Amino acid sequence: MEAFTAEVNTRPRARSVTDVARHARGTAGRPVIDDAHYPPRPDGPLARRPRPTSAAEAKFLAIGEGARTWLVEAAAAGAPRVKVKMAEAVTLARLQGTGRADWALGHAATSGRFAQGDLASILAANPPGQRRSAADVHSLQPGTAAWGQLGGHR
Repeated sequence: MEAFTAEVNTRPRARSVTDVARHARGTAGRPVIDDAHYPPRPDGPLARRPRPTSAAEAKFLAIGEGARTWLVEAAAAGAPRVKVKMAEAVTLARLQGTGRADWALGHAATSGRFAQGDLASILAANPPGQRRSAADVHSLQPGTAAWGQLGGHR
């Protein structure tokens, strides 16, 4: 193990010098960071909640939890033109209802759909009043007999 010399960061005060931090000296490409020199870290990114900074953002976040999830996921994915899409979501919430818009935003967030028109597409593919669920009568699998032939079970 290499021996490091101590590096002292100082701050001048009146007529004296005060130590700010002492730590081992690093080398090029190998910085030495001591977490004790920094304030405690806030909770992880999932615990943080978006805060509106404008009236338009407040209207968007008022849609519901799906809107908050969409905003966090869109930011994490680096989606472009987020403010335009937020305005579109507010308009769709007025037309379709906040419950449906909130559901669609949550669905878009978990599916990673942040393109222009994705929210309207999700709403159009799931009209109100129609529930879609898979049933045995709609299965493409005729039965499980074919699985019995795998592995020598005949």
